[in-house]
Amino acid sequence: MPSETEMTDDPGADRESLLFLVDEALGYLSSAALRAVASAGVADALADGPLTLAELGKQVGADPRALYRVLRLLATRGIFEELGDGRFRLTERGRALRSDGPMSARAAILMLTHRTLWRPAGEMEGCLEKGASIFNDLFDMSFFEYFAQDAQVAMTFHSGMAAMSDWENAPIAAACDLPESGVVVDLGGGLGGLLLEVLLRRRSLFGVLFDQAHALAGHRLGARETDGRWEAIPGDFFTEVPPGDVYLLKRVMHDWDDDQCVTILTNCRRAMADGGRVLVLDAVIPPGNEPHQAKAVDLMLMASLTGRERTADEFARLFEAAGLRLVRVVPTGTALSIVEAVAAAT
Repeated sequence: MPSETEMTDDPGADRESLLFLVDEALGYLSSAALRAVASAGVADALADGPLTLAELGKQVGADPRALYRVLRLLATRGIFEELGDGRFRLTERGRALRSDGPMSARAAILMLTHRTLWRPAGEMEGCLEKGASIFNDLFDMSFFEYFAQDAQVAMTFHSGMAAMSDWENAPIAAACDLPESGVVVDLGGGLGGLLLEVLLRRRSLFGVLFDQAHALAGHRLGARETDGRWEAIPGDFFTEVPPGDVYLLKRVMHDWDDDQCVTILTNCRRAMADGGRVLVLDAVIPPGNEPHQAKAVDLMLMASLTGRERTADEFARLFEAAGLRLVRVVPTGTALSIVEAVAAAT
């Protein structure tokens, strides 16, 4: 009998494989179509019910014939539906495309399909050749340098990250083992959605939102329930971090290479109070062949940034290099886990 790694002649299997792989290669066009309708605001135009292509095109400023071709493809994904009378409607699956929804995906879509992520991913063979990101080759600067010099692009990124992760903040905050009092420092916290959720759950905690100045613009820490219990501090976590009892790093570590992560963690170790903890809120890649969002995001990181998604063992090695010790990995019911560390014994 042939081994599992051997392939026998089977025209039917070859044909099935070819058709499957061609469909996979065409998959990027669904992402392109999704970006087009998100940018045009098609879902908002359909909020009150189905429209004809002429009506819809007039509202969003699109050619009806081109719009039909885009919507026809997205209808095969269950995002829109073409009705028998020629009108299109937004489906339940597509409802998060609306910008006014409680969990809108629109900003996240515009970020994930932005040229800063799209172009490097389209030339991923370059990553295979050099073993590193090709962002600099395409944009003549690093990913975060590019964002720092363009306020509009930076807001696209920060708004997109907030839209992608806002819904996670409540279950993540609920899963975090937080003290009743003390200082919680949210490193690279952007608009502060997670820290706000933490402060609303722990009324005796003080929160510090720490990020670069452009990232802090438009933060959300103005809720009446948090008055006097927070401070937004601009800074660079590669240089130093504010003192605190608990450090939160949500979707931060995966942006950076191992040496850079060790620098961030070492700064946390130096600044944290006795008995302090570091809570890394990132995806933890599971073993085996099962699908996981982190396995796709990892390739996006490889193409555009210096970072990567990691396994639990890889996190443990980073902690050890920074004078910390992995305590546990806590699932949150989202794509992210809480990877908790304390100071290593000396």
